[in-house]
Amino acid sequence: MSRPAGSRPRARRAAYPIVSVGAAGALAFTALPAAFAAPSATAVIAEVYGGGGNSGATLTRDFVELANAGSAAYDLSGYSVQYLPGSPSATSQWQVTALSGSVAPGARYLVAEAAGTGGTTALPTADATGSVAMSATSGTIALVSGTTALACKTAADCAADTRIVDLAGYGSAVVREGSGPATGSSNTASVARATSLADTDDNAADFTAGTPSPVNSAGQTPGSGDGDGDGDGGGSTDPGTVRVHDIQGPTRLSPYTGQTVTRVPGIVTGVRTSGSKGYWIQDPQADTDPRTSEGVFVYTGSAAPTVAVGDSVLVTGKISEYHPSSTSQSVTEITGPTATVLSSGNALPEAATLDATTVPDGYIPTADGASVESLPLEPAVYAQDFYESLEGMRTTLADARVVGATDAYDELWVTVKPEENATTRGGTLYSSYDRPNTGRMKVASLDTAAAVPAANVGDELSGTTTGPLDYSTYGGYILQATRLGTRVDNGLKQEVTRRQKADELAVATYNVENLDALDDQEKFDRLAEGVAVNLNSPDIVALEEIQDDNGAVNDGTVTAEATLTRFTDAIRAAGGPRYSWRYVAPENNQDGGEPGGNIRQVFLYNPKRVSFTDRTGGDATTATSVVKTRKGARLTYSPGRIDPAGDAWDSSRKPLVGEFTFRGESVFVIANHFTSKGGDQPLHGRYQPPARSSETQRAAQAAEVNTFVKSLLSADKNAKAVVLGDLNDYEFSQTVTTLTAGRALTPLIATLPAAERYTYVYDGNSQTLDHILTSPAVTSFDYDVVHINAEFADQASDHDPQIVRIDVARCGRH
Repeated sequence: MSRPAGSRPRARRAAYPIVSVGAAGALAFTALPAAFAAPSATAVIAEVYGGGGNSGATLTRDFVELANAGSAAYDLSGYSVQYLPGSPSATSQWQVTALSGSVAPGARYLVAEAAGTGGTTALPTADATGSVAMSATSGTIALVSGTTALACKTAADCAADTRIVDLAGYGSAVVREGSGPATGSSNTASVARATSLADTDDNAADFTAGTPSPVNSAGQTPGSGDGDGDGDGGGSTDPGTVRVHDIQGPTRLSPYTGQTVTRVPGIVTGVRTSGSKGYWIQDPQADTDPRTSEGVFVYTGSAAPTVAVGDSVLVTGKISEYHPSSTSQSVTEITGPTATVLSSGNALPEAATLDATTVPDGYIPTADGASVESLPLEPAVYAQDFYESLEGMRTTLADARVVGATDAYDELWVTVKPEENATTRGGTLYSSYDRPNTGRMKVASLDTAAAVPAANVGDELSGTTTGPLDYSTYGGYILQATRLGTRVDNGLKQEVTRRQKADELAVATYNVENLDALDDQEKFDRLAEGVAVNLNSPDIVALEEIQDDNGAVNDGTVTAEATLTRFTDAIRAAGGPRYSWRYVAPENNQDGGEPGGNIRQVFLYNPKRVSFTDRTGGDATTATSVVKTRKGARLTYSPGRIDPAGDAWDSSRKPLVGEFTFRGESVFVIANHFTSKGGDQPLHGRYQPPARSSETQRAAQAAEVNTFVKSLLSADKNAKAVVLGDLNDYEFSQTVTTLTAGRALTPLIATLPAAERYTYVYDGNSQTLDHILTSPAVTSFDYDVVHINAEFADQASDHDPQIVRIDVARCGRH
């Protein structure tokens, strides 16, 4: 969730007079019409300063000060302060800062705007906060009844807009009241009304340049209430009227979005000093509505927060709904904050318990594919609503089993429902779209001295893990731990499958995750051990994600000879056979994957056990097909590709087809790597049910392979075909349904016990993306998924390989 941050430009804008040319050709300056709101006897703009943080400035931020010249409080709810550059262009827009609360008779109301990089003195605690970078020398400020941006860009047009309560142009501003703008503003000077707050609708007469003197509604000036968010004092010690549960509201979206809230009370429960910097506060005085969270994240931008856990604070800032991605749910945040620390070392609010008794079995409401963010939360019905009702609050879980190993970002997944769809090795099985597993919870650590341990699936976080509940685009809700449980090793071991018997043909598939000749030797050795030891040296290995000889170097190289030489040498060194290989080189950058990498499928085969039938002519763009002969089916090209020019394979890996002979029997192997799930909406996202747009292309790819297999069966109903690889889809998906249509293929994953049907772990869900399927003639087989990667923190690849051992002589025709 890190966001770009940097210093803001402080533009100086020149003003240009409007010039007309008379009939005689003489030049004359044309008078500019003045904008005006009727002279105000109540709320007025009292002072404007745009030099905050500039060179030579003392104050660190720009500000606008309002005042109430009337005898009754003036309600500013729904009002805004707006800024326009002094010489607006056609593309210039009014920038809006929403207001809230009211200004008492004779009192001031301080609106803090953007900070620069200079200055030494903070404003007093602001009553409203924006992020507008005002010019020090020329601009226009309007007090507006409403929060919709003004559209006027001339004095005349602005004079006609009845929403404008007061207006102040300074420097050389085109839009101003009366005879001219207020003059004398600079990096060190503001323009301010007289103490009387007289408003004659003439900015030049009503405002005078002088030393900036901001005053807030509490009467504080710089030094009496510094408002800098560093916790060293300042600001009123009385809480404002808005509490955290008011900000969070009963839906996923805050009713205060875009508004500034003042002096929101809370206890700091967690501090994040890297990435998306900020801290969480929680109000210990909860309301009675179970839908409204009592916690919220305070986003400090590029500045490291200096508050500490246990501080009691009052926070002023603007409410924002931050979407980590276009399809994710949002995080309610207080942005542009100022804070006053009232006390330190306070007890933290009690943490909400996450377990099988508190987390509902329903996952998330549906909205016919639309956003669920405006729906009232139902935390007793849906797990995602329950988690949202705790967003930003302290949560705790105990003795939780790890269901997703620690990743490169020091995050892991646990389950708070140990009985929910458990796999045989300790994971949580994802077995259908309507069973997404509600007990999964991602865990990270806020304690830089206590990182998340390297844990495997089946391990346990023993004891309690506690911290604020956050939301991330990568996985959804995430417990940001201030206290981590202790890892208990469950002793998970890599599996080793049995060696095939002499009369069994062993065929395996393995996604080796972008292997190229430039990778370090350790990667080659670990992947090679997986083939030689864990898979026990299959006769045929279909590899996915073999890259070309220089990997991501995008220079037109498409051969993979160096990559495969290094890999087969490593397999031999690990005790495996001397494999031969076959592949069809792709066209440069036409098969998807990492640019320049040119991933492809490859057949490795042990020539001492199985022979490859070469039929030349197949290339990147030429399709192989099936020919019927008196001896059965054969390929026109081997190795070859299935319909490489077809739309189904656009920017995707084309299937590799090879004809092998084992003990006199022909076996056809089709290696696949279907298009990825990139672009699909997440399970936890705001659009429900999530759109799975990538399925369209995979369904077309599955149909192509299914048609090819049927052509084999048409030529020989007893043809022995093995279709395998990374299909990037589940055994219950439409992709697999299409691939197996007409009973052309049997998915072997379905022959395993349900708790063993997985090859990949994602977001704490053990799931099947890699497959082996066989034609009807393959009736005698032994199938195994060999778990060596997906469940482990230390992985050679993110996929587990799998293998089928076929007793060819007992299959089909004898």
